[in-house]
Amino acid sequence: MFGGQRAGRVPGPGRVRGPESVLGREVAATTRLAVPLVGGQLAQMGLNFVDTVMAGNLGPRELAAVAVGGSVWGALQLFDFGVLLAVPPTVAQMDGAGRRERVGPFVRQAAWLALALAAVTALALWNARPLLELVEVEPEIVPLAAGYLRALAWGVPAWALYLLLRFTSEGTGATRPILYFGLLGLPVNAFANWVLMYGHLGMPRLGAIGCGHATAVVWTAQLVAMTIYVRRHRRYRDLALFARLEPPARRRLAEVLRLGLPVGLMLFVEASIFTVVALAIGSLGTVAVAGHQVAFSFAALAFMVPLGISMAITVRVGHAVGRRDPSAVRRAAGVGAALALASQAVAAALMLLFPRAVAGFYTNDPAVLAVAVDLLFFAALFQLSDGLQVCAAGALRGVKDTRVPMAIVVVAYWLVGLPLGLGLAFPGGLGPRGLWIGLIAALTVVGLLLAVRFHRVSAHPERWPAAAP
Repeated sequence: MFGGQRAGRVPGPGRVRGPESVLGREVAATTRLAVPLVGGQLAQMGLNFVDTVMAGNLGPRELAAVAVGGSVWGALQLFDFGVLLAVPPTVAQMDGAGRRERVGPFVRQAAWLALALAAVTALALWNARPLLELVEVEPEIVPLAAGYLRALAWGVPAWALYLLLRFTSEGTGATRPILYFGLLGLPVNAFANWVLMYGHLGMPRLGAIGCGHATAVVWTAQLVAMTIYVRRHRRYRDLALFARLEPPARRRLAEVLRLGLPVGLMLFVEASIFTVVALAIGSLGTVAVAGHQVAFSFAALAFMVPLGISMAITVRVGHAVGRRDPSAVRRAAGVGAALALASQAVAAALMLLFPRAVAGFYTNDPAVLAVAVDLLFFAALFQLSDGLQVCAAGALRGVKDTRVPMAIVVVAYWLVGLPLGLGLAFPGGLGPRGLWIGLIAALTVVGLLLAVRFHRVSAHPERWPAAAP
């Protein structure tokens, strides 16, 4: 379904290049883009892991506050992240069309949008306490979680601008800086946590609130480092990103929103369905929740590989769209999907063949192990569907097709997966298994429908958008 047409042989200097060499170059190009992106995503997970461990060492209240606050931030973060995902395909199409001089004006307009999103998000974080009380978070946790979110709010503008520079670099095909500055965040985060959470070097002991301030420090450090890198590296010189300060232009901002808003809503819907599933499992008891968390954590770790590959697919497809090359568009999507599905097949094999060893990394409680091992079987079943859907979504972003995919995700999750999962879990008596079966159904429907959508869109280059707004 993703496969491109077989390229004919093109004479080269001294040798003939066939389809195999074309595919080989595509595999190499996608891998070069994807490996740093995967590493960057894993580094982000590393930040969360460090926060969890260091908060856990302070006690259950601090750990719970970081976990609750993190869930609120996570939903808002995904929406902003999704809206700004309009940047990589747009920059990639400009780059592919040889119109790099348009990148700077576009990014400067996108910066206004990033700051607007950051302002709204920071305001929501600053005033999150009523929400925590509304959902009946434990009263002793509320002040700490609210303080953690207020501390995070100070760093959100830096996070949004760093994300903008990261996505701009990604769109030009330069993904190594994402790995560099993702890894930079790990020692900065650990040191800032040590100082602010535990009260070293003359600082007060701030606990969970200190964790929020430490995260804001990390985002600021990443923004400063990325800005210096982009300003000094010759790769970005002709983009003239910092040439001037321009007032907001309504037409260009509307263009970014038309592309990014559906992606933001799509990610928010996807995150919300997993939140609902977690809450539903919460009604089944502590052991069920813990087992679900173990299986879900490993599945989320495995998902970082196809997620990074999907980002690379967006860039490769965007470059090909900029060149108006349908064969290259399909080839980029096909190669990327094949790489992602191969990685997911390995993850599925680990879950099927060694579930107890996988779960043993997270817990040694026999009851929790039993539930986790059971659910890892279901997690293995949706690995291929998950890889397919994220790659198809990345390919569609590359051709700037986001509205129909958003509708597909809403229907699949809320009208197929959730009703089926709840029905099997409670009236059906399957418990957590039923909810995971619902997830499998939703991911399968999303993957197949998005793949069909890409097949149709890629077949009509005359309908592709212009390479620049």
